[in-house]
Amino acid sequence: MDVITYPLDQEHLHLFNQFDRKFSVSSKVALDMSNGKLTWAVTPVEPYEKEIPIDEVDPADFVNSEDKVVFLAEADGNLAGQVKLISWWNGYAYIDDLIVNPQFRGHGVGKALMEAAIQWSREKRFPGIMLETQDDNVAACKLYESCGFILGGFDRYTLKNFKPDETALFWYLLF
Repeated sequence: MDVITYPLDQEHLHLFNQFDRKFSVSSKVALDMSNGKLTWAVTPVEPYEKEIPIDEVDPADFVNSEDKVVFLAEADGNLAGQVKLISWWNGYAYIDDLIVNPQFRGHGVGKALMEAAIQWSREKRFPGIMLETQDDNVAACKLYESCGFILGGFDRYTLKNFKPDETALFWYLLF
């Protein structure tokens, strides 16, 4: 599958957030803290469906911006995914959203988007990239780890108000 990525521009604004955000959950991340090191393993759970909500933002704000960007991905000429990065309060680049359409998951689209995000972050001279995902998004955790990210922390209470059974996981790639 031929995957290309490119920054969002005026011509492609209509493609922003045009993705299926549903996925099936059949496992979760189980955390362990030993000798000051946070590790994780995968444990099966009763399967269920999940949908990641869309943050309503104006995509035009990301075109030609110095401190934020959206990259789109096409696979074999079809819209396949996007990654949205912003400058975070702590000086890191922050991956605010990464989504791949279901038919393209597992075919290198997420990896290509992460490579674009990493290259942009390095070019902008960020000290690294951080992101947050949930413990029920095992595929995303595997992607981040394969791209060199380390699991740096977790918070069992960040999502408690509306997703009481989910734990927020914080991933980092330091340059």
